[in-house]
Parts: sequence; C-alpha cells; structure tokens
Amino acid sequence: MPGNRSKSEKHDGAMQLRRDPYEVLGVSRNSTDQEIKTAYRKMALKYHPDKNANDPKAADMFKEVTFSYNILSDPDKRRQYDSAGFEAVESDSQELELDLSSLGAVNTMFAALFSKLGVPIKTTVSATILEEALNGAVTIRPLPLGHFISKRVEKQCAHFYSVTITEEEARAGFVCRVQSSDKSKFKLLYFDQEDNGGLSLALQEDSAKTGKATSAGMYFLGFPVYRLDQTLNSIAAAKDPDTSFFRKLDGFQPCELTELKAGTHVFAVYGDNFFKSASYTIEALCAAPFSEEKENLRNIESQILSKRAEMSKFETEYREVLAQFTEMTSRYAHEMQAIDELLKQRNEIHASYTVAPLKRSSSKSRIKSSSKEAKEDDQVREKRNIRDRPRKKKWYNIHLRVDKRKAC
Repeated sequence: MPGNRSKSEKHDGAMQLRRDPYEVLGVSRNSTDQEIKTAYRKMALKYHPDKNANDPKAADMFKEVTFSYNILSDPDKRRQYDSAGFEAVESDSQELELDLSSLGAVNTMFAALFSKLGVPIKTTVSATILEEALNGAVTIRPLPLGHFISKRVEKQCAHFYSVTITEEEARAGFVCRVQSSDKSKFKLLYFDQEDNGGLSLALQEDSAKTGKATSAGMYFLGFPVYRLDQTLNSIAAAKDPDTSFFRKLDGFQPCELTELKAGTHVFAVYGDNFFKSASYTIEALCAAPFSEEKENLRNIESQILSKRAEMSKFETEYREVLAQFTEMTSRYAHEMQAIDELLKQRNEIHASYTVAPLKRSSSKSRIKSSSKEAKEDDQVREKRNIRDRPRKKKWYNIHLRVDKRKAC
C-alpha cells in the first residue's frame, strides 16, 4: 500500500500540473502589459461564473486565467517566473479579484467586514457590465470638456460618458478625474472602441482616500505618468511594519497609456461599494491651462523614482545596523546578568570571613515584635488622651449658694 504523500510533494505535483501562464492567456513572452491585460479580460469574460453557472470546467478555467494574470500582471512576479518558473513565485500570496455582483449576501458581508479591518480586497468589474459594453448595449452620456457632472451610481453598476477632444487639445494633454465627498468606493474606467461598435475595457483606476474625499484620475499628458497601487503596501504592512515602509513605493508603476488621439473617448464610473450606491463628481479637462502643474508633476514623480532607488540601498544598510543592534542588545542583557552574578559571588566570599554566629530573626518574630510595639503605643496614646480630657460636671454636683440670714 503506498504511503501518504507529504504536503511538499503534493505542492510540487500541483506545480507540475499548472500550465504556462503565457499559454493560458494566449500571449507571447514578449507581450506588453496592455496586451496581457486585454487577453485576460476577454478570457475572464468568457469563463466568468455569471455566464457559466453550472459548468465546473469553466469555473476551473476562470481560476486558472485569474492565477496566470496575477503572475504576469506583476512585474516582479513575472520576472521571477521567467527566470525560475513557478518555484520562484509565492503562490500563497497570490491575490484574487472579487466580482461583488457574483457574491451572495453573506459573502459580501464578510468581504465588507474584512475590508473594514484593513484586509486588502481587490474587486473587479461585474461581468454583466463588461458584456453589455462589449455588445454596445450601454447608455453613453456626453461630458463636455471643462465641465463636471455630479451623480449617484448604484453598487456594481456603471455610468458611461463620452468626451470629444481636438488635435490641439490632444497635444496639450487631457485629464479625467472623479471624486466623492462622502468617501464612496468606485472605479474610473476607460474603454477602447471596437470595430463592431462595442466597448472593451482598457484602463481601470480604483478610488483612493485623499484627505476628506476619495478620488481617482487618468492623466494623458504626453509623458509617462505613474500610478500607485496601495494594495501591495497593505499586504506588506500586515506582515511587517519595516517591510511596509521599504515597500511603500513598490506599487509606483507607469500607466499603460500616456496620450490620447483626437476623437471621442469613452469613460465610465463604476460603483464599488459593498452595499450602497456611490455618489461622485466627474470632470474632463484640457491640460493646456495647467502647464505649471504638468511640469511639477513630472518633477515630483522623477524624485519619487529616485527615492525608490535610494530606499533599496537604505534597506540593506538598515537591516545590517538592525542586526548589529539586536546582537548588542542581547549581549548587553547577558553582560549585565554576568556582572550581577560575579558581584553576588564576591559578597558571599566576603561574608564567609567570620567566626561569630550570625543571629537571624525570622520574619514571624519580626512581625510579632512590631505588632506588640504598635499595641503598646496605642495603649499609651489612649491613656494620655483620657488624662488630658477635661472632666465634665454632673448636674447633681452643682454648688448652691444659700443665704443663711433669711429664714426658710
């Protein structure tokens, strides 16, 4: 009878059964991030549980597609996989994106609870919304350039907007921003227009807390603009505060698109709250009047990139000094204990130089003597109080003066 396999053997077997992520997504090894993202979204839409409720093979395929995308969408994990395969990728730390529209009420409640506790939960756009957009079955409202629109979108629903820009406005740069004053969670989406008139999701920005509001933006300014994925830092913070500090800028990655061509472009605001609708204000701006802000943004992001490189070197130095400090602290405690022990032995040797018997009073006798002394002091104090207390005259001791000259 064959023996039971260990956990490591089962893990190795699972690794061997996994297919190449590039093969799963149908892309080549030199594919761009945008090509990988487009392939993933098409396959995720095809095998999504909403469309294949009673098909276990589609559910397994959806998990495989999601797992492959989680590797290839992360630059570090993709590099690790390209160099050493699955062995170099920590499968236990892979994140899954949840489609809240496919969760039941109980699972949604648990997801909301974990999110409140600070557990990073990544969500994805509902497959129903993506399918409706791909089939051209969505209502698109015009968003004039330089204007804003305030509305409320239901959870796991989307409002679509079209923005038209000229050649001159495209060269100057274009910005689309969304913010929510009541700190609602939402996603800002950008869609490519297909030849059949449908829309396919190309870019996605999750809202983030910025002061007293939540906001998200897409900046097409003609030069590389970066976005900060705070989920990576949240995961690191849960493991180690020091790691959280040194990994704070790991999610600082360049956006896929740097500029838009002249024409009409479609954006959407997706309600990402767990239970309630999301209020928002969306605006589209030409960057021409913001030339100073463009230059400031380019400079500050350049400084952030330099700081990220410095942090890598600083972490090495910090770890070395921290190890030395830990070693010195441990030695300090050990040396203190050794010194105290030596002084104790010295005192014992000094005390051994005697021939006189040492009388030691027990703790009980000390307690008895102290209690006896305290009792005697109380008695003396009471007698003194009685002696010093003035005597009161009683009513029958009153001296009556009688005049003897008068007859009674």
